[in-house]
Amino acid sequence: MTIKELNPQCVWNNFYLLTQIPRPSKREEKAIEFMYQWGKSHGFETVKDEIGNVIIRKPATSGQENMKGVVLQGHIDMVPQKNADTVHDFDKDPIQTWIDGDWVRAKGTTLGADDGLGVAMGMAVLESTDLKHGPIELLVTMDEETGMTGARALKPGLLNGDILINLDSETEGELYVGCAGGLDATAKASYSQLPEPAGHKCYSFAVKGFQGGHSGMDIVLYRANANKVAARILYTLLQEVDCKLVSYEGGTLRNAIPREAFATLYIPEAQTARAEEIVAAKFAEIKAEYATTDPDCELHFDQVESSHAAYAEGADRFIKAILACPDGVERMSAEIEGLVETSNNFAMAKIQNGEFVAKTLMRSSVDTAKDALRDKIESVFSLAGIDVEFTGGYSGWAPNNASPILHTMKEVYQKLYGKEPAVMAIHAGLECGILGGTYPNWDMVSCGPTLKSPHSPDERANIPSVEKCWSFLRAVLENIPRK
Repeated sequence: MTIKELNPQCVWNNFYLLTQIPRPSKREEKAIEFMYQWGKSHGFETVKDEIGNVIIRKPATSGQENMKGVVLQGHIDMVPQKNADTVHDFDKDPIQTWIDGDWVRAKGTTLGADDGLGVAMGMAVLESTDLKHGPIELLVTMDEETGMTGARALKPGLLNGDILINLDSETEGELYVGCAGGLDATAKASYSQLPEPAGHKCYSFAVKGFQGGHSGMDIVLYRANANKVAARILYTLLQEVDCKLVSYEGGTLRNAIPREAFATLYIPEAQTARAEEIVAAKFAEIKAEYATTDPDCELHFDQVESSHAAYAEGADRFIKAILACPDGVERMSAEIEGLVETSNNFAMAKIQNGEFVAKTLMRSSVDTAKDALRDKIESVFSLAGIDVEFTGGYSGWAPNNASPILHTMKEVYQKLYGKEPAVMAIHAGLECGILGGTYPNWDMVSCGPTLKSPHSPDERANIPSVEKCWSFLRAVLENIPRK
């Protein structure tokens, strides 16, 4: 059985089409063109704006013309993450899906259900011939995952709807009415390189097998960050052994909790046994701390043939900066139980070829708290003599509990499933906050099927929740308020 045979087939067939098209963030040109041609081939009015957002319009069905217009919205790009032993080119290869009981997964890579399933549901609405609805616009934004570029560039006046239903949430039965804002930090410094020292052995170092995950949704799970784990071990090693750091690299994306980190070191031949003992003991401590959240983490510390590369002079300041920089949950919300208010993901670090670069992603539903965290991060790096730049800031989406579409969706869900949906805010960067700034008249709610471990190769989509969400979306569109 393939995903094309799953119910509802109208959704899964469209999702399958998206899995066949490369669409990593910032390199989703083929998927943008696919959506544009798909809309045109179905006879819908289709527009592609200057940045690459695609808008596909379907008029109201007969007798429903006085319903308020609805904008269904999802993003076309996906997070390109894979396991180290998986051979996959995200710029060329289709995603290989498989069915695992009630879940759809990918073979060693991210699945792209975030937000391919949301876009697929929008496509299914447009294709539907038995659904009664008012005017529909499907807004497919580009580059959501690495900067919300499409949402930021969307111009006023392009869309006509009154209601935005964002299809990028990840738990069926929950309606989202608020989200966190974000801010990127990029720290940089240069260093001198010195030639390979005599009497030293070359070692490769790696920590792997951490769960990682979405830096907003999963940050509250307190999983290990591979960069922080590596820095703890390397800090101790640099303090106790006269070793030299050749290079370091950990993490790949700002919005993914790092799962792996790698380093190369020179160690005095007389101290190799001591170094191996220190590294093994420190990792054992850390593995015990994260036995529940990251039981499969691994350490690899092996002597290798020397590459005769230069090493980084004074590398300990970079390792100290990685170790000291805030990471994880900074503060929980005082207003909403269980919601993270402010966090930072120490996403990426690289020490290579005379340059140190580190990248983090801050999130907060309180702008002043985000500013305070920014100042803390700047202080850490400045104390280490490292420059830091902050970019890509955006405010969160403030909840509106008096929202008419929220009221409608709650009523519809109650009638369908005999219980009210949970009304939530999310510690992640939904595009609603940015889009609502451009279209302040929009009444907005976000919903979606259940996904687990997005932004990691463990990403999976719950099959029953997709069918449930599809039935709910259809019923909502048939009950949109009148103008």
